[in-house]
Amino acid sequence: MQLVVARIGRAHGIKGEVTVEVRTDEPELRLGPGAVLLTDPASAGPLTIESGKVHSGKLLLRFEGVRDRNAAEALRNTLLIAEVDPAELPEEEDEYYDHQLMDLDVVLADGTEVGRITEISHLPSQDLFIVERPDGTELMIPFVSEIVVEIDLEEQRAVIDPPPGLIDDRAEIASSRDDAEQGDDA
Repeated sequence: MQLVVARIGRAHGIKGEVTVEVRTDEPELRLGPGAVLLTDPASAGPLTIESGKVHSGKLLLRFEGVRDRNAAEALRNTLLIAEVDPAELPEEEDEYYDHQLMDLDVVLADGTEVGRITEISHLPSQDLFIVERPDGTELMIPFVSEIVVEIDLEEQRAVIDPPPGLIDDRAEIASSRDDAEQGDDA
């Protein structure tokens, strides 16, 4: 299975280094020296990582055969793709690869069907499940432990405990209700 692990950014310096936007939780495993990565577009690769370092909070990589700024700049916006065994699991418990979560059924604790995960969106603050409901509409469910209470890969489901208003529009606004009740007392 192929997973996108990074996107090449701009050239850094004059010796062929590039900045990369990391798209994996395991950069030390996927983007270490000696790693051979496929590319999109395919014509740019495969690329073998020669060295890497962190500079001012950004990961810089140097690839074998890329020796100057022009060659590095030509790789800009190229996606780096790792070949991963589909049976491989993340190192930490309660961590999942996107491909493990795709197409899981999303249900409430009582078994009520909510929908199916069709996409995982990785935002700076948190990850979101994009869930397609049976009627074709989409929901965004924050992938946080307070809401996603269980991932059961054997049963192919994600159990959620959503706050009011997350999956339906029947949320009550307490302050409006309280204001109306106080107005009746006057």
